[in-house]
Amino acid sequence: MPDSLLCGKIMDKTAILYRPFRRYKQLGKEGYDIMAFDGITVAAIVQELRSTIENGRISKIAQPESDELLLTMKTPAGQRRLLLCADASLPLAYLASSNKPSPASAPNFCMLLRKHIGSGRIASVTQPGLERIICLEIEHLNELKDPCRKKLIIELMGKHSNIIFCDEDGTILDSIKHVSAHMSSVREVLPGRPYFIPASQDKYDPLTISRDTFIREIFSKPVKLSKAIYTTLTGFSPLMAEELCCRASLDSDRPASSFQENEQLHLYGMFTHIQEDAAAGAFSPAIYYDGDIPADFSALPLQQFADLRRVSYESISELLEEYYARKNALTRIRQKSSDLRRLVQTALDRNRKKYDLQLRQLKDTEKREKYRVYGELINTYGYSLLGGERQLHATNYYTGEEVSIPLDENLTPAENAQRYFERYNKLKRTWEALQTLLEETKSEISHLESVMNSLEIARGEEDLVQIKEELIQSGYIRRRSQDKKARITSKPLHYRSCDGFDIYVGKNNLQNEELTFQFANGGDWWFHAKNAPGSHVIVKTQGQELPDRTFEEAAALAAHYSALKDSDKAEVDYVERRHVKKPGGSKPGFVVYYTNYSMTISTDIRGIQEIDD
Repeated sequence: MPDSLLCGKIMDKTAILYRPFRRYKQLGKEGYDIMAFDGITVAAIVQELRSTIENGRISKIAQPESDELLLTMKTPAGQRRLLLCADASLPLAYLASSNKPSPASAPNFCMLLRKHIGSGRIASVTQPGLERIICLEIEHLNELKDPCRKKLIIELMGKHSNIIFCDEDGTILDSIKHVSAHMSSVREVLPGRPYFIPASQDKYDPLTISRDTFIREIFSKPVKLSKAIYTTLTGFSPLMAEELCCRASLDSDRPASSFQENEQLHLYGMFTHIQEDAAAGAFSPAIYYDGDIPADFSALPLQQFADLRRVSYESISELLEEYYARKNALTRIRQKSSDLRRLVQTALDRNRKKYDLQLRQLKDTEKREKYRVYGELINTYGYSLLGGERQLHATNYYTGEEVSIPLDENLTPAENAQRYFERYNKLKRTWEALQTLLEETKSEISHLESVMNSLEIARGEEDLVQIKEELIQSGYIRRRSQDKKARITSKPLHYRSCDGFDIYVGKNNLQNEELTFQFANGGDWWFHAKNAPGSHVIVKTQGQELPDRTFEEAAALAAHYSALKDSDKAEVDYVERRHVKKPGGSKPGFVVYYTNYSMTISTDIRGIQEIDD
């Protein structure tokens, strides 16, 4: 145990880990999608498809969704499934590991593909430049058994995404989305129209652009450098533009026209490295995690995310499937918890309004002592009144000040004094009642805020089941007579410190209570964010003294799994578990402690190993 703990005083310890600047957060504020399904990612997909499905034969074509295709192919290495999605918000193309159910009746586009290329061979997989376009050239036999070719073109362009089926000469046979002249004045996508690549807004192909053109076009633009890059180069996302600036150590927010010649040449030099890697297919797919949340992915290493946890993948398809599965899981939990969130938020709003009203009522009781003094002064000086007076001028013997006391001229001095005493007693009773009500309402607000924090850190449906059970026990949800008590399978989060100590984090109040009072021993250490809703964190000591690093990691977890998560730093209280008590009749997870230590710590938990139990 560190010497600063042995002294028995409250300790303030500043963590050595601080949350570094996060470029991707700034990108999010720009309003564009930082999930970079760009031309470089498409190039990685094309490279993988060439090595896996090229020369494979199509055995099945399905259309699980209105804007989605699933092609099953037989290859020498076995069966492969290619998922193609033209969803406006999430266009995708990757080799899927699992099948998807299809509608009983196949849509017309799917039927047309089955007719023409149902048993065709994938002759080639290409990408024009670094466009977000994949072209599958498919060889098949026509009705006369003559060999011919068709093209299935996948355009992964946000709201303009589409899957287009063309004849060998580039005539559109059909598309998964029809685009008429009323919808676009630039390009119609309809049967019989010629196919051409959409205009790239005067952008240049990164694989062929010359040094002079690169410097002239980018550094002449009157916009910030990162925007000048991604508006000049085809298939370059804002994310890759930021990465290029990061590699060149140039400020991406500076106007492009403000850079000197040596800085321009240095940026081009860094660009050639990216250009060469993309051209050579030197991809290293990885997902970058901010804590437990996948922040972004890339087919090339990202130096701008050096402070995030990097998980590498052998296959870009494996990466995309994992990335969007995790993203979808988070979205699904948010959706499934929406009813609980709404219920808790409504109760929170109601209790906060009630608390404000009670505070106003409490303020009104502040004049109760004035009425008591008025009554006493009337009793003291009332002998001088002759009757019919509307005021009594007297000296307040508590303060020595002269006061004017309003009187009812129809009442005797004794009756006027009694009226003030009655007002005093009424306000006193109100004040005493409000003290209890305020404490109850404040406790209710704290409890609901802790439930809201539990919903924020819930990872699975089993966590929501336990939170719902807590709300039932607290009376916010009524358990129907036919419903059995839910089976609880949710478990606390389990981490291991760098020094090998097990750390457990409760995900909700019921779990917090069990973790603290049933799982932990008296000699284990207990952590909690100071004056904020959050998880109980327990470090199992096994009878050993904890190193400083373990204290810091446990405190970081307590800060991260609290309402202070979005702060760079947070104050955390910690104490041996034996000093943590639960008041009788208190809400789940509510505890008290009177002798504790404190430290200010970063909310960043990167580098702390999570254990999958």
